[in-house]
This record gives sequence, structure tokens and C-alpha cells, in this order.
Amino acid sequence: MNGLAARYAEVSAAHLDRLTPAEATLVEKETAELAALDLQDTAVSPLEAMRTVAAAVPERLYEDSGEVLRRMHEIAGSGTLQSCLSSLPTVRACFDIGLVGGDTPADLIVGRGHIAPSFYAEYYVRGQLPFLPLTTLHRGGLTGVVHRDWGFANTMRYSLGVGLAQAVSRARDLDRRGSDRKVVCLAGDGELHEGVTFECVRWAHDTGLDNLVLVVDANDRGIEPLGAPLNRDYLRSYFPTVVEVDGQDAEAVREALTGLIARPGRAALVCRTVKGNHSFKVPVATPRAPSFAATTGRMLASVTTPAGRPPAVFTADMAGRFGLPGQVAYDNTGLAETLSIGLTLALPDDDLKVVATDAMYYMDSLSMLTEAATGVRNLMVLAGRNWAAWGGAANAFNLLSLLIDTRVYEPVTEAEFHAVARRLAAEPETVHVLSMVDARFEPPAADCSAAVDDGAWITPPDENDTDTLVISFGYATTLVEQAATGLPHLHCAALNPLLTRPLLDRIRRYRRVVSVEYNGAHGGFGAWLRHRYLLPVIVHGVENDIDNCVHEEQLRRHGMAPGQLATLLSAVRTEAGDVHAAARP
Repeated sequence: MNGLAARYAEVSAAHLDRLTPAEATLVEKETAELAALDLQDTAVSPLEAMRTVAAAVPERLYEDSGEVLRRMHEIAGSGTLQSCLSSLPTVRACFDIGLVGGDTPADLIVGRGHIAPSFYAEYYVRGQLPFLPLTTLHRGGLTGVVHRDWGFANTMRYSLGVGLAQAVSRARDLDRRGSDRKVVCLAGDGELHEGVTFECVRWAHDTGLDNLVLVVDANDRGIEPLGAPLNRDYLRSYFPTVVEVDGQDAEAVREALTGLIARPGRAALVCRTVKGNHSFKVPVATPRAPSFAATTGRMLASVTTPAGRPPAVFTADMAGRFGLPGQVAYDNTGLAETLSIGLTLALPDDDLKVVATDAMYYMDSLSMLTEAATGVRNLMVLAGRNWAAWGGAANAFNLLSLLIDTRVYEPVTEAEFHAVARRLAAEPETVHVLSMVDARFEPPAADCSAAVDDGAWITPPDENDTDTLVISFGYATTLVEQAATGLPHLHCAALNPLLTRPLLDRIRRYRRVVSVEYNGAHGGFGAWLRHRYLLPVIVHGVENDIDNCVHEEQLRRHGMAPGQLATLLSAVRTEAGDVHAAARP
């Protein structure tokens, strides 16, 4: 069996219980066909290999791509099913027109990156993909967002709006070379809230870029319902031609898009669609406890503010994720995370300002956050930490901690959250970034709130023990605790802890100190312990980029699952071989 077949067989087999008997039989047949391929040529992409399998095993279990999408998400247990269904008629139109494939009438850029599964579903019903990769969505096989490896002209990471920037870049290059070939960009109405999309639309207008067709899925939702419908007048100010159709009618979309590609000039096509809840959730008989991040609204409601007034809360379309509705008043800026920060810049000094968004989104707005760190007092940033299927930079919190007058914490108990809030009240000139973990876990039994800048003992040391000590940061503490190693275990809530002299003296008595962080190992928590305190720390963390797959699979891939941590720490204690290799899958 070749490496590609082994990888997909492993991911698919892990969720065999979610397949119907017919699906399981077909996957077994397709896996055997994939295993028989000669893939010595490293230039063969996974998509090319899968197309070969699809041709060899032409059996189709489903003929409707909507049904395929549903099954993909049911098997994965996560994803953005409603977004994919919202754009599915448009995707079908793109296939019908010939925008997907080799000899295309225009270049297609998929700015609405998380609708990649809609394309996979269409590939499947058209006989261009087997069922096997569809069973690996978000699980370390098929990517949940557009990627060149899977037939797209562009690749996206987590930045909403970047697709339109890619489209404008491509259109400008074609124009510079004297080509009148069009570039079609698929976007969403929520995505158009992003600052970069405003800049792209304005620049295309100001430079007379006439070979761009913007297709907007107007479903009146971002992650949450939008504050207002798509502003058609705004589009008409920048696009000479604006056409509106029923976006749930693939034939209407196909006809309108064909006409806009053929006629000269820049144009926008608004597709009216309907979308349900943003994230797909598997129905469960017993409601699950909320993630730690989802308890933020309740915790925030009980924070005593310096001014005695309710906090001013701004969120980039993520109120539900943080549990804000019904708990605190807030302003939703749509998906404009830079504006969320900007709205704090001129508020009274003694008002508590709270900005709630995703940690990775701040990679787009570090300049504004730097501005806020310079001039805003009493600013709390809730940087939601959701690995999910988007993947994302492992070093997001490391970068945030490098901003002037900024400190980063990852609380794992309600008491720690309130301790950081009290610290902000005592030191209002420092921006306090709270990494709010979007995961369900049992908090440590020990009270960690008394020393959010220092360290708190989860497993206290024996006075005579000087062998091996484990120090963990934030969420990693819960994983180490599950590993149940029995080793002395110190927890830090701060990414860059300020250890007291007595604690430092105690740490320096140990022959081996291991730091465990679910963060960027380079320049992160362990590096801080090494460089500031000259501790001989063995650093274990995510060494590279977070893999684009669901969180449970990420834990395993990065050697962070409790069982892997137990093996790692056992190897450290016995000084057996490569301790990092012991934790790798």
C-alpha cells in the first residue's frame, strides 16, 4: 500500500462507524484501488490520484450534491454545511459554465473559502472524485477550505476577504498583460464587511479594472445574522453593472453569470440565498456542557468595572461563540475585526472595553491592536482559541504577547478569568489578552487564581524530589493532568509568566524541567522560561503550523493527546532516546 492510500485509509477507518454499509463497502473497494496505484512520481497530487480511483470505481451512491454535502458533514461531525448549501447552486453553475476544470472561459477565485466541500460534492456526483476522500473532511484528509492541492486556483488560510484580494491581483495581472480575460470571485455578504474587501472594491473602481466579476452570496448572515442586508447601493457605486438573481436557482445564476463574463466591464452578481445556523452540529441525546469560551458572557457579566458602568463590548460576529447574548450588552461589527478594536480608541479611560473575536483574526489587524495598546486604558481582548477545521498559525498568541504594553493569558478556570480582570483594573495601561479556549475540559482541581502571573501547583512536589518537573501553560495543563503522570506539575496562566524568586529557586533544584504548551514552541511559553530565567527546559509543543483538521485529530498529530504526553514524560523521566519522538504519532 502506498503512503497516500495508507493515510486516507487510516483517517477513514477511524470513523467507520459513521458510514452506512453501502458506503463502507464502496470505501473498501476505492481504498484497494488507491493502494494499487504506482505513486512513485512525487508530482502526482492527491486530487489526480483520487480522480484515477473515481474512473476505476465509477459507482455513485448519491446523485444529488446536496445529499453528498449532508453526508460529508455527518461523517465529519463538524463544518459549515449551511454555508455550503447556500452557495451550492452557484457552484453548480460554475461547473456548468466550465469555470471549474481545464479550458475555462474565465479565472475562478473562491473567496468564500469555507464552501470548498460544495465543490467536492459536485466533483463526486460528476464522477471526478471517489467517496473515500469525502469521509476524511476536516479529519486530516480533505481540506475544509480551498487549497490548490484540491483543484482550486487559490489557497486560503483563515483570512476572510483575502479571496477578493487574490482576485483583484489576478485581474490586475491579466490587464497589465493586455488580456481581456475575466476573473470571477465568489464571495459572501458577511465577507464584504472585512476592511480588505472595501479596499479591493475601491481600488478596482479607481484604477478602472474592468475584468472583475464579483459574485455575492447574499444570505444576510455572517457567522451570526448580519446587522443589515447587503448594501446594493454600495455595490452600484463601484460596479457599473449590478445584476440580482435568485441564488437558489442554479439555472438563473448560470444564465446571469454567463452574460456578465461575456459582456465588457466590471460587474457584480448578487445571489439571494437562505442560510441556517453557521456551524454544523451532530444531534446528541444529552446536551453537552458549553465550551469554556462559551461561558465568557456569564463571567463577564459579573466583572466589576472601574467606572461602575457596564463594559463596552464589541465583537466581530462572534457573540454566540462567547455566550454574550442575554448576559451582556454588545455591539456586533459583523466580520470587521479591525473596526471592533477601532471602536475602543476614544472611549473614556475608566470604561472597561472588551473586544471579542478569534485569536487568528488578529493576524489581520495587529497594527490597530498596536495602536490600542499605545493609547487605550482598561482594554480586555478576548481572543477565542478555536482550532476547528480552519487550522491557523500556531504562534498567534506569541505575536500578541510581543505587542507593546500587552500581556497574554490563557485561563482554564472561572476564578482565573476574574483574577485577570482584577489585574487589568489594577494595571489599566496594559492590554490584557485572554485566550478563551473553545473546548470542553475539566478544569484543574487546584485553585490557580492566586498567582496568574506566577505559577500554581497542580501536583505539588515532594520536598526531597529533584528529578523531573512539568510546567504547562493554559489549556495544556488539562491535557497533562489527564495524562496522570504523577510528576510534580506547575501550571501558568500567563504566556510570559513572572516567576517569583522562591518558586524559581524550587524549579532550579530539578534535574529536568519539561514545558508543555499547545502553542507555537518557537518563541512561546517554553522559550520564555529558557530566555528570561535561563532554565534548562525541554520544550514540547506544536513545532510548526497547526494542521487543518478537527481538534481531536490535531491533538494526536502534534503529540498533545494525553496518552502521548504520558509516553513523552515517561521517556523524559527515564532519559530514553528522543523524547520528542516518543510523543509523535
